[in-house]
Amino acid sequence: MPEAGVGAGGGWRVDEGPARAECVAVLATAFRREPAVRWICGDSPRTPARWFDATLRAHRTVPGSRWYVLREPDGRAVAAAVLSPPGGAPGAVARLGWSLRTALGCGPRAVRRTIRYLEAAEAAAPDDARTLEFVGVRPEAAGQGCGGALLRHVLDTATADCFLTTADPANVPLYRHLGFTVTARHHQGPLEVTAMTRPAGPAPGGPSPV
Repeated sequence: MPEAGVGAGGGWRVDEGPARAECVAVLATAFRREPAVRWICGDSPRTPARWFDATLRAHRTVPGSRWYVLREPDGRAVAAAVLSPPGGAPGAVARLGWSLRTALGCGPRAVRRTIRYLEAAEAAAPDDARTLEFVGVRPEAAGQGCGGALLRHVLDTATADCFLTTADPANVPLYRHLGFTVTARHHQGPLEVTAMTRPAGPAPGGPSPV
């Protein structure tokens, strides 16, 4: 279990080799009310976990993909992040597996809407940038700084520029604070999606506390 050093923020530590089920549990809870996930998955409380499970199964097949969780001193995972390498995408077999799992667990609409979202995001992504696919915090841990701490660790250790999209306008100021700039905006169904990039290097405001 590769881990970064213990930090000042409540003794958090970053685990860079978490299990898929652990990441799914954190992200499904964190994104349950996020606009893009609600648009894809609908209002069922169980569907986001199925969608994240199918998505991370496919993502793990991408060479150079990175997963992180932020742990409390007792080992509980309170935040998670998923990062793709430049140009990284699952192969044909993994995409087929994702489509089948998503259609069975979430419905055909979730397949179609995910593909629409990804096609637009991939068109906006720089060729040489890593993509921050997800970063989320369990609701009960929100407001304690753990999401920012994990994101700073990811950015501080990145060796390439970083790209992301967000359908939640409330996230844009946070990403700006960490050095991202808006590069594009587009509408996807009812969503306004913002694309952002930042150059490689330490995040503004000092090093990560973990």
